[in-house]
Amino acid sequence: MRHFCNCDADKHEWTNDTGVLNFKDHLPVSQIVITDANRTGSEAAWRTGPLRCYGDRSFWNAVSFNKTRSFLHFPTFHTEFSTDISFFFKTSSSSGIFLENLGVKDFIRIELMSPYLVTFSLDVGGGPTEVSLQSAAALNDGQWHFVRAERNMKEATLTVDNLPRKLMQRPLDGRVRLPLSSQLYVGGTLSRQRGFLGCIRALQLNGQMIDLEDRARITPDVRPGCPGHCSTYGNLCANGGKCVERQNGYLCDCTNSAYEGPLCTKEVSAMFEVGTSVRYHFQDPYPVSRNTSGLSSSPIYADTVISKENITFSFMTGLAPSLLLHIDSFYQDYVAVLLCRNGSLQVRYNTGKEGTQIFTPESERLDNRRLHHVKIIREGRELSIQIDKMIKLRHNFSSDVYFKAIRSLTLGKVVDNPGLDLEVTKANTYGFVGCLSSVQYNHITPLKAALRHSSVAPVSVIGSLSECSCGSVRESDLSTVTTTYSSSDSFGKDDDRDPLTNTTRSDSAVIGGVIAVTVFIIFCIVAIMTKILYQHKQTLKKNQRKEKEYPSSLENSFRNEMDLQNAVSEGKKEYFI
Repeated sequence: MRHFCNCDADKHEWTNDTGVLNFKDHLPVSQIVITDANRTGSEAAWRTGPLRCYGDRSFWNAVSFNKTRSFLHFPTFHTEFSTDISFFFKTSSSSGIFLENLGVKDFIRIELMSPYLVTFSLDVGGGPTEVSLQSAAALNDGQWHFVRAERNMKEATLTVDNLPRKLMQRPLDGRVRLPLSSQLYVGGTLSRQRGFLGCIRALQLNGQMIDLEDRARITPDVRPGCPGHCSTYGNLCANGGKCVERQNGYLCDCTNSAYEGPLCTKEVSAMFEVGTSVRYHFQDPYPVSRNTSGLSSSPIYADTVISKENITFSFMTGLAPSLLLHIDSFYQDYVAVLLCRNGSLQVRYNTGKEGTQIFTPESERLDNRRLHHVKIIREGRELSIQIDKMIKLRHNFSSDVYFKAIRSLTLGKVVDNPGLDLEVTKANTYGFVGCLSSVQYNHITPLKAALRHSSVAPVSVIGSLSECSCGSVRESDLSTVTTTYSSSDSFGKDDDRDPLTNTTRSDSAVIGGVIAVTVFIIFCIVAIMTKILYQHKQTLKKNQRKEKEYPSSLENSFRNEMDLQNAVSEGKKEYFI
């Protein structure tokens, strides 16, 4: 759903969509359905590639020994003339017996004698003999290590990892046969002393694989599988996810990741509307305010000095200018990430020492309704800004940058903060309108906290915040969210790098014009009313003079006036101004 297909592009030339199905439950492919292919000129062709299998069950056939008295037993290992034993082990214990097989007087044994020493011991009737190999690094470090022990009629050798092979070439007292009679014990001995604690996998005897897991299923204190998958598959936990060992597999812990899902690859994103604000509250600066704070505190304390920032997020919008992210402190320091009026990204740093420093990396317009990824990394004096996996800007500050007493981190519109920088205030008029995804500041994930842990996390939400997937947002959906913003947007399409100063000038011009037109209309109305009143007053004075000159004809005048009023009444009209 995150990707657009070429199959419905209605292009004249052939295009293709290619992918790999790597989810086992979706395999094998048994049917392919292609729809909407009955139109004129519509054609489709497809090809299914080969099935490729990875992994080796014998190579990962593993068991874990949980107690020193636990072991596995197998039939006698027949190795009269030659011996070839290989396996992998992983342990945190300082010693233990990997395997042992006894005869009447003869025996064969491979043992971890100390964290640095592995021995291969055997007795072919002339007394015990051993080959020891010393490692410079500890072998009980919880990582996989490889062991190979070989013996023939003339020599015995021992190999551990990539260390030089240890060789013993002297004759084994003239005897070549090694008769063994007891069972083969793996992970311990019959006497249950110095048992092995840890994991053993891929055990092979003379080229034959030993099924450890099958025997472990019927043996107490021994479990099939091994909690050692993180050393092999841990890199599959993406985006800062932590691999956690399980008995029969592993788990990706996405607590400190801005993503979620089995492999921490699923984005956590939401749609922001006009005025939407997500604010993550850090620790209050003083104990008194800590006790009276209505919100719980985050793990970062206010007196902690932050010497680096690792900010990552993705966004999609069709409108600019806007404020994406704002971090403020109790000492008026801040970091602001905003989208300029011309669609470029701007990062503003104010640490109090050198004033506000503005960084505007060169890029295409980012308000093009496409998903963009931003990564801002600062450590000490070094700053880098990356947009869509390409580093667009590098900068070295003249001195070390520190942030102390961080107060809050806000996504979208900053509310109730009178100390905002003037330029940031102008960009904050509408906040951010669009889709914001996978936001992370160091190990803090404010958007994920608001969507998943709003009841326990120190986060507050103002306005409408609806969860969605930015990768599947259509342009029509984005236009619907931004309708209110667009109808009230008075910003032009100037390409000036500093979007906010010209925005203020544009606002002033519009407001001045509206005021001028309003004053002119009021002036015209007052002039018309004054003229009408003046004419009416002159008419009254003229009538009074006529009454004084002709008093004898008052009755006739009265009648004439009544007739005139009647005539006027018949043709009377009303005018509304």
